[in-house]
Amino acid sequence: MSDETRLRETLCRLAASLYARGLTNGASGNISARLPDGRLLVSPTEVSLGALDPARLALIEGGRHLSGDAPTKEMALHAAFYDTRSTAGAVVHLHSTHSVAWSMLPDVDPENALPPLTAYGIMRLGKVRLLPVFLPGDPAMGEAVRGLAGKRSAVLLANHGPVVAGRDPEAAINAVEELEETAKLALLTRGSSPRLLSEAEIRAVVTKFGVEWD
Repeated sequence: MSDETRLRETLCRLAASLYARGLTNGASGNISARLPDGRLLVSPTEVSLGALDPARLALIEGGRHLSGDAPTKEMALHAAFYDTRSTAGAVVHLHSTHSVAWSMLPDVDPENALPPLTAYGIMRLGKVRLLPVFLPGDPAMGEAVRGLAGKRSAVLLANHGPVVAGRDPEAAINAVEELEETAKLALLTRGSSPRLLSEAEIRAVVTKFGVEWD
């Protein structure tokens, strides 16, 4: 089995898992991965993540659509992560409920959108930047990510959902699920004065696991 065939099947399997567990609904969300030669495999536009066909994933090279169905309209968002983060091997964007709900709250810190509730939230995400509201498919989303100069692996689009880059599809999936669970915990404990990780505890996690934090 070639690297490309294996990656196509992996993307579809992981996407179907997200859909089956209610982390994306309808035809929302999109997923992509970078092949060893730099080309991108991208989920098609208006296709459920629960019904992706490995043979019909869009193949992109240098911004050109080479084969497969038309790629997601959020292509600029994916490209921005790949262009600014050399370690990015996959990008996942969801409209997951708790993350979207958290992004709507008025007191969320745009520079560090999620409270430090667990060590795993910090390990897998670092600081999550809250970006403004954009129309679906607006290239300005990609420009906003480029403006971060590769310093963030995860962003939360206000009233829209999370976008996470990882070294491979499994890492990106694990990270976006951690983001959703952290948002869920934040909502469940909101107003209850939960115990947050201290600055010393955060710094210990950052140092031990080499997390991008500053």
